[in-house]
Amino acid sequence: MEEKKGLVSIILNCYNGEKYLQAAINTVIHQSYSNWELIFWDNRSSDNSKKIFDSNRSDKLKYFLSKTHTSLYEARKFALKECNGEYIAFIDADDTWEKDKLEKQIKLFKNHAVGVVYGNMWIYNERLKKKKIFAKTNLIKGKIYEKIFSDYKIGVISSMIRKKVLLQNKINFERKYNHIGDFDLFVKLSRICEFDAVQEPVATYRIHGGNLSLKNTDIEISEMKYWLKLNGRNLDTNQMHQYNNRMINREFINIKFKNDFINTLRFFFKKKKYLMKYLKNYFFLLTPIFILKKIMWYK
Repeated sequence: MEEKKGLVSIILNCYNGEKYLQAAINTVIHQSYSNWELIFWDNRSSDNSKKIFDSNRSDKLKYFLSKTHTSLYEARKFALKECNGEYIAFIDADDTWEKDKLEKQIKLFKNHAVGVVYGNMWIYNERLKKKKIFAKTNLIKGKIYEKIFSDYKIGVISSMIRKKVLLQNKINFERKYNHIGDFDLFVKLSRICEFDAVQEPVATYRIHGGNLSLKNTDIEISEMKYWLKLNGRNLDTNQMHQYNNRMINREFINIKFKNDFINTLRFFFKKKKYLMKYLKNYFFLLTPIFILKKIMWYK
C-alpha cells in the first residue's frame, strides 16, 4: 500500500511569487503519489504569497517564515532542516510538475545505490507562449561523475534526492552561490552515488521577466569562475576542458546577446582554442541578434 512507501518532502522556496504560486501548489496537491509533505519556505515575501498559501487547506502543507530574507540557496538550506521525509524534492513558485512526477521517480529508488533521480523538463516561455523540450538526447544515469561536466542536464525542479545521502555525507547547498548552487550540489552527489533518470518531462520550467536577464547571466558566469577556482584541482584534464568549454560558451553567448559585436569578436579570438573548432559558433558570431533571439527564445 502507498502509505508504507517513503515520505517525500517537497521544498517550495517563495519570495514574492504570487503570480504563479497557486499553479505550482496545485501540481503538488494533485500528484498521483500521495505520501508527501510541502515545506513552504517564505523568504520574507511582501506580496500575497502567504494568503495564497493559506487558502489551501491541508495538513500536508507546512508554512515556515524566514527570520530574514536570504539567498535562494541559504533558504533551501534552512528548509532542508524542516524536512521529515526520506526523499527531498524541489519546486519553485513559478514552475510546475507533471501529475505523475513523484510516482515515476520514487520507483527508481528501489536500487539502493541510487541517491538522485531526475528527469527531462519542458522549457516554457511565458511571453511567447511557446515550449520546448529541455534535453533532446537521453539523460545520463548510473555513475555520472565522469560525464556530468560535458552533459549537465539536471534541473533541480526535476530532481529527487535520497535524504540519507545528504546527511551521511554532510552535503548541502552552498550559501555563497545565487545561480549555480544546484550544479555544485549535483557534482558533489555524483562523486558518491548513482543517478537515475526519467527520460520524459516531469516538470516545466517557466521563463519570464523575473528570471531572465543579462545581469543574472553575468553573475552566473562569475560564480562559474569562482567554482572553478575552488574545485579545479579536483578535476582531471578532460573534466577541466569540459568545464572550461561550458563556461566559455556561456560567456560567448552572453556577450553576443548584449549586442556588442566588437567585444564578441574579440572574445571569439581570445578563446579560439575552445570556440573555433565548432561550426555552430561561427554561425552564432555572424548571425544578427534579432534572428538569434527568435531562434534562442529560451535563452
